[in-house]
Amino acid sequence: MNKPLFYSSKNISRKKTHFNTTQLCLLSFFIGLSNQSVGSFESDPYLWLEEVEGEASLTWVQEQNQKTYARYTESNAFKEQYDRIKAELNDDERIPSAYYQNGEMYNFWRDENNVRGIWRKTSFESYLEDEPIWENILDIDQLASEEGINWLYKGVDCLAPEYKRCLIRLSDGGTDAVTIREFDLLEKSFVKDGFNTHPSKQNASWVNKDQILIGANFGDGTMNESGYPMQVKLWSRGERLEEAEIFFSGSYEKIFNFPFVSIRPDGKHYGIIEGPTFFSEVLHLFDGEKLTKVDLPQKIDIHGFFRDSLILTIEEDWKTFSSGSLLEIDAKSAMANSIDRNDVTVIFEPDGKRFISGVSIGKNQLMVSMLENVNGKITRFLKTGDRWNSKNIDGFQNSTMSIYGQDAWSDNSFISVSNFLEPSSIFHASDGADFKRIKSRKNSIDSENYSVKQNFVSSTDGTSIPYFLISRNDINLDGKNPTILYGYGGFQISKPPSYLGGSIAEYWLDAGGVYVVSNIRGGGEFGPDWHQSALKENRQRAYDDFIAIAMDLINKGITSPNHLGIEGRSNGGLLVGATFTQRPDLFNAVICGVPLLDMYRYDKLLAGASWVDEYGDPDNPKEWEFISKYSPYQNLKEGTEYPEVFFYTSTKDDRVHPGHARKMAKKMTDMGSSIVYYENTEGGHAGTSNLDQFSFLLALQLSYLEDKLMN
Repeated sequence: MNKPLFYSSKNISRKKTHFNTTQLCLLSFFIGLSNQSVGSFESDPYLWLEEVEGEASLTWVQEQNQKTYARYTESNAFKEQYDRIKAELNDDERIPSAYYQNGEMYNFWRDENNVRGIWRKTSFESYLEDEPIWENILDIDQLASEEGINWLYKGVDCLAPEYKRCLIRLSDGGTDAVTIREFDLLEKSFVKDGFNTHPSKQNASWVNKDQILIGANFGDGTMNESGYPMQVKLWSRGERLEEAEIFFSGSYEKIFNFPFVSIRPDGKHYGIIEGPTFFSEVLHLFDGEKLTKVDLPQKIDIHGFFRDSLILTIEEDWKTFSSGSLLEIDAKSAMANSIDRNDVTVIFEPDGKRFISGVSIGKNQLMVSMLENVNGKITRFLKTGDRWNSKNIDGFQNSTMSIYGQDAWSDNSFISVSNFLEPSSIFHASDGADFKRIKSRKNSIDSENYSVKQNFVSSTDGTSIPYFLISRNDINLDGKNPTILYGYGGFQISKPPSYLGGSIAEYWLDAGGVYVVSNIRGGGEFGPDWHQSALKENRQRAYDDFIAIAMDLINKGITSPNHLGIEGRSNGGLLVGATFTQRPDLFNAVICGVPLLDMYRYDKLLAGASWVDEYGDPDNPKEWEFISKYSPYQNLKEGTEYPEVFFYTSTKDDRVHPGHARKMAKKMTDMGSSIVYYENTEGGHAGTSNLDQFSFLLALQLSYLEDKLMN
């Protein structure tokens, strides 16, 4: 289940204040006159840049883009780099990533001739061949041309076990807001009078062939303060959506309400997963007559059902069970809200070395991906009687393993194996045990010339922080190596080794640079505690960790401030923003992508209210006190020499508001600092919507990095 990371609304009003009604009226009046920021009484002259498609803001964006184009794109070197990247990303020898469904393999494919992409399928036997024979199902380029809308494919959900009818998600320009359309897989056409919706932030799941659960924007008062659906309806075929029965109604302050449906050979269960906060879940199950709220701890991750049991991971201690444990809970006891110790079985408990990073439920097994010292492992769990037996999937030393896919209606399972320097290979097993390689990707990195080392450094509070360093075998420790330090550090998202091909890192290594991947606190590399240790008032720890790694690289002679750059996007954009404002002396380049930067207003912009449990509430004076100490936008100082920052965002980003990057860039230029700015008109939070746009952005970033760190 994917929790909503970020979201959208053009509303720039406060979600709540600590003022009385008279004060609010006066403050609202002054907002209209002078763009005062409510609550801080500090003038913010750049609020006009929060007008996503305002004439003045788009004019400013166009001016900045033109400056960037003139600086970087007119040289032959840029054009050659751009063409090279685009050719490699469109290479027909790429692995066609596919998933197993009803005996066939389904793939979404983009290349130079299919810019928006084609949804297609082939038989499992054909997929095993070097050149599978594909059957096209839906051409998104053709659909966009016919309808005059910049459609982008956002995924599909087909009803098991027949898989005849599907719900396809389409986005206009890459936004998170999607249109859902019912599709007949046999006829290869949309169902005219089927389950078709208007654009909205929405989630839908099949209950049966004539009913779906859907959470969407149903009109005034049906979306919460984070911009996500507050209501879920049970929608029957032939019924108007407006007239459909409300199945569940949440509250305005809570973060999300997702339809939850498990359709398996061993039974069907459905209900609602409610998110009181970003990091908590409440399960409501339908017993045929009513929804029952299941008595479970709130810090959990629900994976689904297996036979007669609910499978979940707890992220806090509960009863006698430790945080990070994978549990099996008797379904009948859960439905009856009578769970006692005997109804719960521990499948896996953290041992201080291994931590769960993902769980996949197959027909007869659980496949659990683990992190052990930030390296990926996979363990297979089989149940015999009342006992769970485990077996590690072996034979892949010095590689990261991830669960590529697993079918609940057969014994087919797939895993992906890769590392920083070796591309992904796909392995398949029909019994979950004997995995055989079925697909390999051509290596675009000369791995023999490079080495990977895992280093550790003590952070400010003495905590040992790991990071991976990828460099030439013959690196000289003379402080002159151009180096990029990458980081994220939030939302319990881990950054284990993964192939660097197709990213900045590949081309940076090829040009003789060094690439570093940090595993700072705030991520999930060492379980829930690693994440929770950098929440809210402890957020500075993530930045201290990142700075400690930077200083370690300098102290070891790997690089120096003139040759050191940092890179991050989204929450990672906040990371590099906070880091370069705190220690501008350490870096000469900063790539700050689709970032959060104004942490005083982040919870008023788009999906920002959903992240208060990560960062804290700026409307609460006690919490603003610690947020204000690192918020990049507020901590820019006149007279300080900052590195020249490369900001990039997207006009269509409806998770993290483009105003963050716009305002920070404008404020810095007005203070006399140089910046580089690029805003793509589409692409959503990804920043780009196709391989051509991605190649262009990557070429821009490389030109910038070479300019700043190699000269």
